Amino acid sequence: MGIVVQKYGGTSVADKERIFRAARRAISEYEKGNKVVVVVSAQGDTTDELIEKAKEINENPSKREMDMLLSTGEQISIALMAMAIEKLGYPVISLTGWQAGIKTDSHYSNARIVEIDTERLQRELDKRNIVVVAGFQGINKYDDITTLGRGGSDTTAVALAAALKADKCEIYTDVDGVYTADPRIVPNASKLKEISYDEMLELATLGAKVLHNRSVELAKKYNIPLVVRSSFNDNEGTIVKEVNSVEKLLVSGVACDKDIARVAVIGVENVPGKAFQIFSLLAKENINVDIILQSIGREKTKDISFTVSKSNLKQTLDVLTKNLHVIGAKDITYADNVAKVSIVGAGMVNNPGVAAMMFEALYDAGINIEMISTSEIKISVLIDEKDADKAVRAIHDKFKLHLLNSNGK
Repeated sequence: MGIVVQKYGGTSVADKERIFRAARRAISEYEKGNKVVVVVSAQGDTTDELIEKAKEINENPSKREMDMLLSTGEQISIALMAMAIEKLGYPVISLTGWQAGIKTDSHYSNARIVEIDTERLQRELDKRNIVVVAGFQGINKYDDITTLGRGGSDTTAVALAAALKADKCEIYTDVDGVYTADPRIVPNASKLKEISYDEMLELATLGAKVLHNRSVELAKKYNIPLVVRSSFNDNEGTIVKEVNSVEKLLVSGVACDKDIARVAVIGVENVPGKAFQIFSLLAKENINVDIILQSIGREKTKDISFTVSKSNLKQTLDVLTKNLHVIGAKDITYADNVAKVSIVGAGMVNNPGVAAMMFEALYDAGINIEMISTSEIKISVLIDEKDADKAVRAIHDKFKLHLLNSNGK
């Protein structure tokens, strides 16, 4: 008898039929003798609807009050899921994040889990209850409800699996597993049988929406195998684990992120410490910076360009404009009609020429590259947003990723 953690996303609990389908899956594990923890997200578009309700009242509400509001979405889901399991004749209890002992820091709207007190969870599991836990939320040292950011229910599930030393963690979603690209953009994308934590972490960070990147970080840290599978069928999913395969795939996937903006600080004096000055200002505001490009301009000045998420654009511009005289720059410009397209693959490390293939695919498709960023297992380019889907298809075709079968080989 082991412990199984199952997570169901918003589409998987969107209506009565789907809630009962998820409930039966949980019961199926319970009947095998396992202790079962079910983590659920808010139903369907509930979170978006709550955000709209907030805007009707206050265009710029505090993050604390937004957390108070948004956490109610998951509270509805856990109660309905528990009622379904109850209706099917099985013992069950629903718990909010704080009742489940999930303690976070105080970064409202994007909190991190710092500790999980499993005493209540263990007590309920020992009573042979199926425990339904609200994803995406916790409580800070001030006893305030906090939320973990979009996709945070994945993180809740993995954190609970780690704290409870669960035997497996299943992430149920509206897709069959992890694909070589978004099947909505590339209809002939292939499903991977398995993928490494590092590759999945890059894909999640770079815009693939199957898993939340922090959940993959946690899974890697505690070596918890994740299974990503559809809640709508019984197909085998994709296993995310520490892959030690000798024949690593050259490229495992193509990801696209359109929630991005490019900011350029123009005419900065070409002396040491200027980049530190700019990025430390942003770091103090918890603004995450991605691709960075520095170019030498004329008259001993340089331009520094970088990307941030669109949600951080206004705050970035405000901070930099306010400190323009400190930075000593001539101007700050931005573009929010850009997209980042990336390839990820553990096999890229020992294969020179991958970047050239990617750039050739974009050249053949008539797509201009604005910025480039590389690491051992990824290459990202910044392009015009209108070319994003075309770029993903061109790169996917170039690397013949549609020829991968479900074994991921």
